[in-house]
Amino acid sequence: MQPDLIGLEISKGELRRLTGFDPEDVFRPSIMADKEKRLGFFLSEGLVALALTPIIVGFIYAFMILPTIGSSIKLGILLLILVPIAVLIGRSLWRRKTCPQALTILLDEVDEYHEVVKAIDIHDQLATSGNLESSINDREQVIGALQLIREDLVRALKTERILRDNKKLLANNQELFVNNLANLQALQLSSQAGEYAQILNQSLQIAIDVQAEIRKLRKV
Repeated sequence: MQPDLIGLEISKGELRRLTGFDPEDVFRPSIMADKEKRLGFFLSEGLVALALTPIIVGFIYAFMILPTIGSSIKLGILLLILVPIAVLIGRSLWRRKTCPQALTILLDEVDEYHEVVKAIDIHDQLATSGNLESSINDREQVIGALQLIREDLVRALKTERILRDNKKLLANNQELFVNNLANLQALQLSSQAGEYAQILNQSLQIAIDVQAEIRKLRKV
């Protein structure tokens, strides 16, 4: 990956710092639409449930069942079946309660943004191997657009967290609502016939979606 693309990525660590959540712990319906992500999510949840089960079962058995009714293999087996199911359901309910809808939408936009960055990386690799002739001018415009989108995404994530933590946005934080949509539209118009025009259009759509989400946040 080219250095300018690496600088565009929003790492998991940065997302964790911006949102206060581990991105992997935020359940998003979009995960269910992706077979690979869906499998990874269920596998991760299953491993967590299996890891917690012996601890929870041991506690219940030692401090609740043995002192009251004594040793019971049947109850032990029943607990081994019911506890992981209860853990999965409990984690699901906890996610729904603690993860705001606005955050899940913005994280989906971050995923879309990273897909665009990945598309440019693939294009770069093809151009390097001689399969494509890359238009430097168009590429620079797209990189410029993605830089603006990255700023908007970071700004939107900050805004969402401030509103979540404080409920009301203070007047001296109004600059968080400024966005780069006008600049992106200007770039899009100047590159309609370029090689990267489709990627730039995708970038513009992400910016529009992020702006719409920021407007919703302003009404909270």
